[in-house]
Amino acid sequence: MLIQATQLRPGMILEYNNGLWRVMAISHITPGNWRGMVQTKLRNVKTGTQTENRFRSEDRVERIILSQIEMEFLYQEGDDFHFMNTETYDQITIPKELIEDVVGFLTPNLKVEVEFHETTPLNVSLPKTVNLKVVQTDPGMRSAAVTNTLKPATMETGLIVQVPHFVQEGETITINTETREYMARAK
Repeated sequence: MLIQATQLRPGMILEYNNGLWRVMAISHITPGNWRGMVQTKLRNVKTGTQTENRFRSEDRVERIILSQIEMEFLYQEGDDFHFMNTETYDQITIPKELIEDVVGFLTPNLKVEVEFHETTPLNVSLPKTVNLKVVQTDPGMRSAAVTNTLKPATMETGLIVQVPHFVQEGETITINTETREYMARAK
């Protein structure tokens, strides 16, 4: 599907230079009396290489619509992550380099959306929030009256998140997967 460069948004997949590229960041540039441009940061979905490209506002680019299938994360084996289709029970393996930015949120039985181009898995979309157990953090300071003081905490997956001083080891907390920030203690 051809779209104008001005319609590009982060997360979209483009066919560009004979490859599939995910738009990571975008900024519109309108220099004085020249024509407007769209500056993009792109990541190749197969190799992970990144590049920057400047499109003219009137340029048209090929947007690729990926099919999304709900899957359940099963387990990690080395650098391979195993997922199961929740309807057909088919299992697939996705290498770590394709989903590096989400592996810190993956726990067994977590339901995710896996994006496919034809039959190739390209990306994993997480739910807005996940609950993870704190396995290591410094003890909170009893005298800390200020509630906005944060400390690092290591989750069960190895992810490190800044948490309020009152969060203790062994507690389960809710984390926003987009901002990677602590939201609340899990119920």
